[in-house]
Amino acid sequence: MAKTILIRGGAIITMDALGDISRGDILIEDDKIKEISLNIDVKADEVIDGQGYIIVPGFINAHMHTWQTALRALASNWTLLEYFQKMHSGLAKVFEPEDLYIATYMGALNQINCGTTTLVDWCHNNKSPEHNDAAISGLLESGIRSAFFHGTPKPEPKPGETPFWEMPHPKGELLRLMKNYESNHLLTIGCAILGPHYSTLDVALHDFAMAKDLGIVASMHQGGGPARTPEGWQILESQGLLGPHINIVHGHALSDEQLKRFCDLGMSFSATAENEMTQGHGHPLTGRLRALGKAPSLGVDLESVCGGEMFIQARVALGIQRSLDNYAYRELHGSIPPTSTITTREALSWVTIEGAKMLGQADRIGSLAIGKQADLVMIRATDINMQPVNDLVSSVVMQTSLANIENVMIAGSWQKRRGELLAQNVLQKTQDLNLSAKKIKQALGL
Repeated sequence: MAKTILIRGGAIITMDALGDISRGDILIEDDKIKEISLNIDVKADEVIDGQGYIIVPGFINAHMHTWQTALRALASNWTLLEYFQKMHSGLAKVFEPEDLYIATYMGALNQINCGTTTLVDWCHNNKSPEHNDAAISGLLESGIRSAFFHGTPKPEPKPGETPFWEMPHPKGELLRLMKNYESNHLLTIGCAILGPHYSTLDVALHDFAMAKDLGIVASMHQGGGPARTPEGWQILESQGLLGPHINIVHGHALSDEQLKRFCDLGMSFSATAENEMTQGHGHPLTGRLRALGKAPSLGVDLESVCGGEMFIQARVALGIQRSLDNYAYRELHGSIPPTSTITTREALSWVTIEGAKMLGQADRIGSLAIGKQADLVMIRATDINMQPVNDLVSSVVMQTSLANIENVMIAGSWQKRRGELLAQNVLQKTQDLNLSAKKIKQALGL
């Protein structure tokens, strides 16, 4: 028999055709939203008082290397060049499967705690099938909706070793993961490939053809030093290997011509604004995409550098692009712009519906609508930092903090209630995370 949950009297931001509802009800049946209305008169198994709350779609973290959770703040003063050397050619090599498990589990729990209901785990420190299974085990145990983007390690090669940029993505391991986890409704498998910026042409051709053949999202970093295959994108396009399933992270090295062509092909783009500004990538792609009628999804990228809250990522990305737009206007006109170029609603879309589009799941997640998955967050708007609520969307984007995230639901199940995670043994798992961090750092003499 179906289980029903009724949330009554909350302020609802649907990010869908229904728009905003200052006071309304949401009826959930099993894992889906059955009805959204001003007043739903039914008996439900569970009734939640939504008065004093702003209800939003669950946030979508479109790009995070969750395996680095035990290394929080360790890389906060590193540039991208230092990160490549100290992380991928140093710390990453110490990780055993149990380190990936605890980091991924605790990182995913923190995402739930912060209001994220979908995490794209871009895992590229997985040197064995056991590492992959351990990371996925952490995701599944946490209860988060996730996309496991299977990557490959990137150490500096030793003399005589084949460098990682000459190694095709292991299709067999992807097939194993897809087969073994296909029945889990909260997990999807994608591939985190090198792309032409970080691989040879032969590897890029193999990896893009593989992703197209498997019908999965292929995500890649683009930027950070000179490209290994500058002509790669043109050749990949000529081979018909580009399309909506291709996701570019960062993208600073793309020319305006390339960016327009990729937008026309339906490719998606994920920015990690806070970390990009911190590590020296350059300005996020936000404004360049907007000029083409497109928008980015957003990710945290590295908790080894910055915190994990997606509303902060929306705020940072918004502030950076407004600043760039305001500066450009003043340079051109000699005065302050008459109005803002970007609204807070647009910024909220970057951490909700745009992430869903990137995953090809906009029909399931990213907004609150009848028939979609019941992934939602209840923000306590009666707190002192939220009052008075003069604008629903702006209050969410500009005022909300982690302290206001009261309830989090994923696929119709509560994962956080009354400000507390429902996961068991969090204290013990936190101790395990600290032990993992200590082991990793000691192995490198830190």
